Amino acid sequence: MATKFDAIIIGTGQAGPSLAQRMTKEGMKTAIIERKLFGGTCVNVGCIPTKALVASARAAHMARRGGDFGVTIDGSINVDMKQVKARKDAIVQQSNTGVTNWLKSMDGLTVYEGHARLESHNTVRVNGELLEAEKIIINVGGRPVVPDMPGIKDVEYMTSSDIMEVDFLPDHLIIIGGSYIGLEFAQMYRRFGSQVTVIEMAPKLIGREDDEVSATVQEILEAEGIQFRLNANCIKLAKRGDGVVVTASCEPGPEDIVGSHVLMAVGRKPNTDDLGLDAAGVETDARGQIVVDDELATNVPGIWALGDVNGRGAFTHTSYNDYEILAANMFDNDPRRVSDRIMTYGLFIDPPLGRIGMTEAQVKDSGRKALVGKMMMARVGRARERSETQGFMKVLIDAESEKILGAAFLGIGGDEVIHSLTDAMYADASYKVIQRATHIHPTVSELIPTMLGDLKPVS
Repeated sequence: MATKFDAIIIGTGQAGPSLAQRMTKEGMKTAIIERKLFGGTCVNVGCIPTKALVASARAAHMARRGGDFGVTIDGSINVDMKQVKARKDAIVQQSNTGVTNWLKSMDGLTVYEGHARLESHNTVRVNGELLEAEKIIINVGGRPVVPDMPGIKDVEYMTSSDIMEVDFLPDHLIIIGGSYIGLEFAQMYRRFGSQVTVIEMAPKLIGREDDEVSATVQEILEAEGIQFRLNANCIKLAKRGDGVVVTASCEPGPEDIVGSHVLMAVGRKPNTDDLGLDAAGVETDARGQIVVDDELATNVPGIWALGDVNGRGAFTHTSYNDYEILAANMFDNDPRRVSDRIMTYGLFIDPPLGRIGMTEAQVKDSGRKALVGKMMMARVGRARERSETQGFMKVLIDAESEKILGAAFLGIGGDEVIHSLTDAMYADASYKVIQRATHIHPTVSELIPTMLGDLKPVS
């Protein structure tokens, strides 16, 4: 005999708790199921803990740079990794406890802790109990990929989740993967005091970005002492003493890199392989992501998929936006679609990268007439005052419609400043709205109108 609900939510990541709150406020008897960590990836092993670690690493970096600002610090700068981890853990615990208490005290919501599996289009089994509902929302997130590289089974390695438990300083951290996650950990641990080598199979870092962005990111990190091995098209691992040796075919540099620890940062995959999707008839793609339409519905009526599991964004902010889209369509008679979303994201190295819309390569491939504006951060007063002049700002404009097509802000405050363009793009406004605006001096944002006043054709 099944326990009946109006809705069942599987997973308590970014979209789940808010959807549970909305459903219960609408008078729906709702169940939510969590197999491990309340709050999902972001709260426990993703954005919140990593940015807490980034903050500690920046504090160490700025302490070492004190002399640049006329600040003398007597004695050596030491990083207490146990204290760094304790600070991170306290921040995570606060968020995790907040989500847990919120859900467990929510009127109209039943919380189950265990692994959920679909048994049909409207039933889910958890801890031996069968639950039934007309609406099922899958919000199970993803996990790090560990590719079957030669020697991978012979060595100890960490993923982005495992490294959250580290309370010591690796002597030499080898990071396999030169994209967003790998680069954030690379700079972080270099600033903590580790030797760091990043190995990337592609010819450049963060492959989806323009060459100019990738090259500048590499220059920024190399300036801090991080080493890179690109074009590493055959990677092998082997144990050597207490450490590990990684063999990479790459140019330039030696093929063998000997390190103390290895971090695998080569991507993530959805948690769909043990969910019973076949029993419900839910369609997935070749990567295991649940296929959804523009309103996040699967091919099975009454089942939706939100967040990382649907492959339509894989960011915390897009996961929350998935909740907003579903709630608007389900309750508000307010048609919203995933395709209305303008993709924006950040790379949280220091200085950060803020990105929105099309890259310059994509604009060129589209064949449209376009304009580009660029401003080196060395021209920005705020950057000079802070002695953080690395990077640049770049914006792309449709020459005919005057609409903003995309932008990359790599520099101090780039992850915040990018939102001024985000809002203009959602407003479907001409770039001249910002170009003619008066911004506060001295800020990074004040140079955006100047940049937009000096546009040139994309060549």
